[in-house]
Amino acid sequence: MTFFDLIFIFRLVPIFLIIYYILPCNCRAWLLLVASIGFYYINEPVYIAVISAATLINYILAKFLSKKKSKVILAIGVIINCSCLCFFKGASSFGLNIVIPLGVSYYIFKMISYLADLYKGKIQKVELINMANYFFMFPQIISGPIARYDYVESNVSWTKNEKSKKENFCAILLQIEDGLKYFAMGLFMKVMIADHLSVLWNDIKTIGYESISTPLAWLGAYSYSFELYFDFWGYSLMAAGLGVMLGFPFIRNFDQPYFSKSISEFYRNWHSTLGSWFRDYVYFPLGGNRKGKLRTVFNLLVVWGLTGLWHGQTYNFWIWAGVIFLIITIEKFILSRYEKLFMVVGRINVMVIIPITWVVFAIHSMKALRIYMLRLFPVIDISVAVNKNDYLYMLQDYWLYLVLAIAFTIPALTGFYKKHKNNVFTIFVIFAMFWISIFSLANSAGNPFMYLRF
Repeated sequence: MTFFDLIFIFRLVPIFLIIYYILPCNCRAWLLLVASIGFYYINEPVYIAVISAATLINYILAKFLSKKKSKVILAIGVIINCSCLCFFKGASSFGLNIVIPLGVSYYIFKMISYLADLYKGKIQKVELINMANYFFMFPQIISGPIARYDYVESNVSWTKNEKSKKENFCAILLQIEDGLKYFAMGLFMKVMIADHLSVLWNDIKTIGYESISTPLAWLGAYSYSFELYFDFWGYSLMAAGLGVMLGFPFIRNFDQPYFSKSISEFYRNWHSTLGSWFRDYVYFPLGGNRKGKLRTVFNLLVVWGLTGLWHGQTYNFWIWAGVIFLIITIEKFILSRYEKLFMVVGRINVMVIIPITWVVFAIHSMKALRIYMLRLFPVIDISVAVNKNDYLYMLQDYWLYLVLAIAFTIPALTGFYKKHKNNVFTIFVIFAMFWISIFSLANSAGNPFMYLRF
């Protein structure tokens, strides 16, 4: 079951919200935990014991760590969590027929950050219910965003003093309304943009990379870039919307990355909660940029090496991560010296190189990747008959979704929403987006989110 399942949208969420807000504040934590465990059990019943055991082990380690700030205990916790993640990530490489649990990376990353923040003194009190909710919370357990523990500890309704019932009721209605807006926009991005562009990308794969023209190859690169973006941003908005409905603050996981001024900035704005996690728990502990240029390059190499390995063990992920590392290093140490040149080259990198790297990200076979690259850059004639107008036929079917994708990447649209989100016209448009998405879902089989198995 996913967020765009009609049963989830029209039955489970309304029933849960009604019960959640009828219950006293001090009971809501337990309801959220039970609902989160149930949600994960529906999706991945085999592995519910794994995440439960991991939570219990981390709780025991946290209790020891709260009594004595020991690097040994912290190291044991990191090793146990990383070993669990490596086992599932590397199982297929050793011929083990084991499916990666949904969202395994996200709750493992949360467990590591919890222990690290506890060691640093950022967490003052270890409470099993809040800790378990931080790990299990159903809006985030499958594909993030990777919130920090204070997101749960300091912002949830059950940790605050209750105000008057009238004031609470008004506040509840407002936060549910805000959450529904985010959820509706995320649903539209997923169902009406990402899912339709995924059909375009699949059509290109069906034709065969060797049989597509260069314009269609570039169209495919950009369509896949948009598909990945709106699939994951759509999920992030839906997850954030559910959190807002429950009284949590909004988490921005994407911030108009395709309008970034460089690839470095692009990856600060793309899946920013993952990027900040690697920054705070890998890059900074290694020394960041405080120990000279060579050490900074090494630290960046470690971060991007781990990022590539996290996405998968096939060569394409290593190439993808290596290219990004190389360009970021060049931007940081060479291009940054020439401000005007950097402004031009940085934009070109985002608009041209990023779509190429997403092609590398998408195609696992080295042979198929080579063919696609030769279609993007036809420096060698591979002697296959190609319909030179094939991209025009694709545009006839998919131009509307490409236009929507381009429109939703423009920062001005986000700025307009922030200023006019309570405007009647804005609410009407979001209402229409929601029901268009529901109509599309009712008449088709929805595609699962692309990041579910990361």
